[in-house]
Amino acid sequence: MTRLIVWRHGNTDWNATGRVQGQTDVALNDLGREQARTTAPLLAALRPDAIVASDLRRAADTAAALAALTGLPVRTDTRLRERYFGLWQGLALTDAAERYPDEYARWRAGDPDPGAGIETLDDLGKRVGAALQDAADAVPGGTVVVTTHGGGARQGVGQLLGWDHSVLRTVGSLQNCHWTELRHDDARGWHLRAHNVGFISAPVADPV
Repeated sequence: MTRLIVWRHGNTDWNATGRVQGQTDVALNDLGREQARTTAPLLAALRPDAIVASDLRRAADTAAALAALTGLPVRTDTRLRERYFGLWQGLALTDAAERYPDEYARWRAGDPDPGAGIETLDDLGKRVGAALQDAADAVPGGTVVVTTHGGGARQGVGQLLGWDHSVLRTVGSLQNCHWTELRHDDARGWHLRAHNVGFISAPVADPV
């Protein structure tokens, strides 16, 4: 049985202030670094066989906290980046709502293709899902920790599970430095074992 741990990165200043990160390379803040250091021992106790991360600093640096405890290298994969948010990247969500009211309303309603140059949910799910599958295939029967982003994690996991967008909208966003656990076996395929695991108490922000 293969175990896949999909771990969201730690907090950033843009998370804290409600700015749209998307694929902008924003670093962890002090809280985010502390979250990674605090959570890494929990994941190290799962005895991972491999660590894979988005190449964006907030994810790669989160993964580095686990690597420091396990001695495992971190392999980066650009497919694990967050959703590309087009014209919204760098804006406060309040500014995005003001400048792009129609697109914002569609995004809040869960439209998979809201416009404003934002990556579609279908495209996001396919690229992150493919990266997750490849990470798992590289260590059959092992445990792999994949460090990625909130929106990407949800769509990528949904892709592996075969869940529709309407189902995914009912699943809560991963908090910073929390994770989803999937397992795979030949009889059942991918199945969800746990979601939003972690002991750090933090506000849940929009996965941007």
